[in-house]
Order: sequence, then structure tokens, then C-alpha cells
Amino acid sequence: MSAVVVVVGAGQLADLVCKELAVHYVVVRQPDWKSPLPLEADLALQLHDGWQPFAHLEAEEGARSYGIPWLRGFVAFGEGIIGPLVHPGMTGCSQCADMRMLMGGRERKEMWELHQRVRDRGSIAKDAWASRSGLLHMSYLIAAETKRVLQGEQAHTEGHMYLIHLKTLKTSRHFFLPDPSCKVCGMLPEDSPEAARIVLQPSPKLGPSSYRCRSLDDLKRGLRRDYLDYRTGFLNGKIRDLVSPFADVSVNLPLFQGDEGTAGRTHSYAESEMTAILEGLERYCGMAPRGKRTVIRDTYRNLRGQALDPTTVGLHTKEQYEQPGYPFTPFDPDHSLNWVWGYSFIQERPILVPELLAYYSLGFGEGFAFETSNGCALGGSLEEAIFYGILEVVERDSFLMTWYANLGLPRLDPYSAPDQELRFMLDRLQAVAGYEVHLFNATMENGIPSVWTLAKNTRKEGLNVICAGGAHPDPIRAVKSSIYEAAAMVLTLNDKFQANRDTYLQMLHDPAKVRKMDDHSMLYALPEAEERLHFLLNDERPLRTFAEEFKQPARHADLTEDVKDMLQRFQQLKQDVIVVDQTTPEILRNGLHCVKVLIPGMLPMTFGHHLTRLSGLDRVLRVPMELGYTAEPLTYEKLNPHPHPFP
Repeated sequence: MSAVVVVVGAGQLADLVCKELAVHYVVVRQPDWKSPLPLEADLALQLHDGWQPFAHLEAEEGARSYGIPWLRGFVAFGEGIIGPLVHPGMTGCSQCADMRMLMGGRERKEMWELHQRVRDRGSIAKDAWASRSGLLHMSYLIAAETKRVLQGEQAHTEGHMYLIHLKTLKTSRHFFLPDPSCKVCGMLPEDSPEAARIVLQPSPKLGPSSYRCRSLDDLKRGLRRDYLDYRTGFLNGKIRDLVSPFADVSVNLPLFQGDEGTAGRTHSYAESEMTAILEGLERYCGMAPRGKRTVIRDTYRNLRGQALDPTTVGLHTKEQYEQPGYPFTPFDPDHSLNWVWGYSFIQERPILVPELLAYYSLGFGEGFAFETSNGCALGGSLEEAIFYGILEVVERDSFLMTWYANLGLPRLDPYSAPDQELRFMLDRLQAVAGYEVHLFNATMENGIPSVWTLAKNTRKEGLNVICAGGAHPDPIRAVKSSIYEAAAMVLTLNDKFQANRDTYLQMLHDPAKVRKMDDHSMLYALPEAEERLHFLLNDERPLRTFAEEFKQPARHADLTEDVKDMLQRFQQLKQDVIVVDQTTPEILRNGLHCVKVLIPGMLPMTFGHHLTRLSGLDRVLRVPMELGYTAEPLTYEKLNPHPHPFP
């Protein structure tokens, strides 16, 4: 018995497909989903010569009720679109595909509004570019795909769409990721304390000197295949920077509010591309809860026994909150907030965390503090993500502690490190860009090796000083990481600096004008600002070797042992380490995990001098004395009043 194909829709495309299929199958034709489908139907095709998004929603509902797969074909804005093949009860529907294509395109806000209007109130019956030749080409593709589906072969539109330029008939096939928040097929679980509980599992390293459990070679295929596509991709653009001293690749993360660039820097463009993709995934996961649905909204006073006290992570001062137009309001324990579940390692139990501290694009409107990507990290295992999340908190804390307390850190001899690659990096930065690197041991009381890197321009033109930080059990890795960060600004921003020099001079005299991330680093590109860094550049302190300043890192075959070492250090200091799992279905498909690490008491990095968070963080006053930098505890009045230079 021949298979039964139901063709829903009207127009020339539907006519052509019916003619093509009728030779091999039983074809049932109907204009919409109001009439019942034959019970023996094997596949439904929703076909139109124009754009009718409401009909795709009807098809989603109708096909699901009949328990049959369906495939769409239509024309919109001069382009033929075929797919995806949608299976009932599975993720990755037509609405997911539309969302990915919308986000991958330009004018996404305007297109979203147009999509909503057309979906709710009308349709485009026939697109102006829907020529017979174009529709005939589409009909052949649809018929071939129908044959594959009905014969049980792998469908080309499984998780993909064909896009056909109807003027040239150029045809391309594009993968899209299911949207976890899709209202049609999304299956996001509710946030819960059970899901937040963490029991550290073994995470074997790639080798004795490695601090990773997955290699880039292992991830390479999945990263390119699943995340980077210029039309429907999670990430939709790639740029190679041929000016930077190192191989620098940026990818674009499309968001409704604008594009977000993320970069990777290594010695290889191929490896930098993979690193940039991973950075983009981390950024996406850290911006909003996309892996679970937030279900708790209550006051801190009601939740006090099971929630993080927000005052322990640093707030803004009373004077800051009172500034006209300040985007945040003082924390009120009686004000209801959204809360998500994290895990407290010192209490060994799940703990509630304000959503606006767990995801860093939230907070404006009802927020009490400005939170950035502090502690967000991606890893090939949950343990690897926690490892690098802790290191990022330490790196930024060490940098800010040094800055606020004007610590005269020990100066390191860069060439004393027994690492040939590092020497090549130092030489390349000098030869290509004219920057000499000054290194300082910024390790704080937790004992995790941290460095402050300062790249000083030896030429007359360009950015004068660039600062960066790094933290890692292996201090040489910390240095390399910080050099890559500093090198991101070398040469590439010279034109911007020269064009806006007067603006940066205004910031030098009025810190209130430092409002964005770039402002901090560009301010210290001014030679006039160098005197603010003399507490570091004082040449009277002798150069120290790496061997003199750092102990050999412990060698573990399992990265989880390194995580446990760091957790033990913080427990000895009576500092909690709280982890919020930010992992989403999009990254979990490739075995990746993303977390947010919060360590109450550590200094959070903020951008915009008016958004500095120091209130309640008394550790910045006592640690300098504990480490022997000062003879007595500091006061807030004695802290460095200038904007920090973190890039």
C-alpha cells in the first residue's frame, strides 16, 4: 500500500509538489487544518507561495495531535524556505527555526515585530519573487525530501533548513539548534535544589601538565557544526584580526539588544576560532537563565535561612544610590526578587542566590547591584567549569585588591620563567608592536598564583600602557593568559585612541565620564595617566624570579583534585564558594558545562566608575596588612579613588 501524504495549503508550490508526488504516493489535498486528516496519513506538507507564519503554528498543533511528522515549504522576501522536518514530541520545531533565523539576520527587532503582526493578523499570499522556475526548483527538493522521509532514510531537513535564493536558485542548507525556551516544543525543567546539588566527580586530565579534560581537537567538529552559521547560527559571524601580534579571531553572538563580539587569541587562527566560539557560548549561558525556569520569587527576609545574604558580595554605597538617575536601588530585605538555586561548598547544601547575581545581564529595573561576568566559566566537565570559574574570581579580585590598595607588588623577571613559548610571546610583543612586558606577583591570601601584567609602549605612537591580570595554579599559564588579553588591544585600537583622545583626557580629570568597559583601558592609554601606576612601576624593587616567588604547582592526574585543593584553601579562610550551574541544552549536547562562581567577600569587577561595588567588602581593608604591604588596616577613604585599568 502506498504511503499517504497530506498537502496542506494553496498555491502554485502546492500544485507542483502534488503533481510530483502523485506518481508514487496517495496525495490528499486540503486548504488548512480545519478538516480532519486521514488516519492513515504518514506525512504532512504545509506549502505556500508566500509567508503565512500563523499556518505554521496551526501545523505544529495539528501534526502533534495526529502524531505525524510534517515539513513546510514557503517563500518569504525573495527566498524559498524548506524545513525543518518536525517530529511530534521532539524539540527543534518550525518556531525554533524561525527564531534562529531571525536572530541570525539583521534588523532582528524590526523583523520580530513584523513576524508578530503577520502571525497574528494576516499573511503574504504570494511573494513577488515566487516565480514558476523558483517554485519548481523548490518542488523537486520537497519531493526528494518526502521520498527520503517515507523510505526511512536520514532526512536532509532533520534539524536543518534549505534556503533558496529565488533569483539565482542558489541553494544552501543550514543547521539550527532547538530553542530551549520555545513555547511550542521547549522542555525546560523547573529550577530546584535537587538539580543544584553538586557532587564532584572524577575529571581526568588530558596529560600530566594539562588543566583540561577535553581537547580542542575533540570539540572542534561539534563547535563548528552546531554553533557557527551566518544565517541560522547560534553564532553568526567570524572575523580574523590580521593586525594583532597573535592569532586573533572574533565571532558574533547575536542578541535582541545588539551584537556581542567574543574573541579567541592563541598562536593559531584555527584554535583561536574554537576558543572564540567557546567564549561566545559562555557569554550566552551567563546572560540569562536558559537552562532552567526560575520559579522562586520572594523576599530575602522570608528566605534568609536558605539564601545568600546579598550584602556579603559587595553593594554600592549610599552616595552612589542617591546619584540622580542611578540605575540601581538599595537592597531591601523586604523587596521581592527572583532567586535561583546554587550550591554552597562550605555549607555542603543548595542555597538560593538572587537571579541578578547569578546572571549578569539582569538587574536593571529592580536590581540592587551591577553584576558582570565575574566567575562565569565554561568547561568540558562541570568540574572543569568550576575550576576556571574560581580562577576568574581570583584573577579579578587580585587585580582590584592591588589597585584599590596601591600594592607595591613584587616585580617578576619575565625571562626567568623556564618556558620557551612564553619567551617567544614576550619577544614577539616587543618586535611586532614595540611593547615590553612588566610582570608582578599579585597573589593574595588564598595562595592561588595571580599576576598583574603591564605592557608598556616603547614607541611614540599608540596606547601607552595596557594592563591585564591572570590566575592559575601554574603561574606561567596565568602570565600567558594575561599577555593574550593585553595583546588584544595592541595595534588594533590605535586609530580609536587617536580619534577620541580628547574624550579620554576628559575622563582623566572627571572619573564620572568613565562609563563603559573600554573607557577604563583607554583612559590608561594616555601617557598623562601613567603616574597613577607608579606604585607598580617603581624600579627600586628588585626583579624576582619565578622560582623565588612561586612554589611548584601540585601535580594531579585528575582536575577534580585541583578543584578540591582550591576549595580547601577557601574553607580555611572561612570563605564560601557558591556555584550556580548555568548549563543550557545547547551546550550540553556537546558535553560542555557552564557555571557562575560566587565567593562572598571577593572584589567583583565592574565597568563604569559610578558602578564600583565596595560597600560591605572589608576584606580590601585588612588583606594588605595581612600580607605585609601596610603596617595597619586601610580605611575606605585611603583606597585608590581612580577608575581601575582592567581591560
